[in-house]
Amino acid sequence: MAPVKTVCVYCGSGFGGDPAFRAAAEALGAGLAAAGFGLVYGGGDVGLMGTIARAVLAGGGHVTGIIPDFLQAREQMLADIQETVVVGDMHTRKRMMFDRSDAFVALPGGIGTLEELVEQLTWAQLGRHRKPILLVDVAGFWDPLLTLFAHMRAHGFIREGLDLNYLVAGDAGAVVPMLRDAFSRPGGDPAAERFVTERL
Repeated sequence: MAPVKTVCVYCGSGFGGDPAFRAAAEALGAGLAAAGFGLVYGGGDVGLMGTIARAVLAGGGHVTGIIPDFLQAREQMLADIQETVVVGDMHTRKRMMFDRSDAFVALPGGIGTLEELVEQLTWAQLGRHRKPILLVDVAGFWDPLLTLFAHMRAHGFIREGLDLNYLVAGDAGAVVPMLRDAFSRPGGDPAAERFVTERL
């Protein structure tokens, strides 16, 4: 598999209540740009979405925003990015974000961020893709979700052979090394081994 070139980042259209979330978005954006990874994201200029996009741009990186037409005003479409794609609905947006990305990273966010993340986990669980999925657990934000996953396993709803494949980074600085490591696994296939939950 070719090295990672583009990373889809799911994150909130708000900033959340902890300044660490915004700092993580800025650090991740700078890290992606420095690594030469393009950003694929939801196209907005609000909250963590706008923060990471502007950080990538500031670092000289390439940004692709994909936004449904009905969200252009609400999420204040960022005009400064190199490529904006306006689509008709959320399903098209998510599919295009998938098609244009080599990996997926989830920063803190709300129900929309959670829905996008869980969809990618489900597709991977069902064998529809082998792209890395990474959660940035800023200030323990994703801990309740990880506990829920463990709860599902304990009750037999995530069964052996159908486990969830994801990585967990403790901070934004660990994301790029973890993605590079995922793509350097045997055969160059990030799913040549089942991902275990890793925390750096």
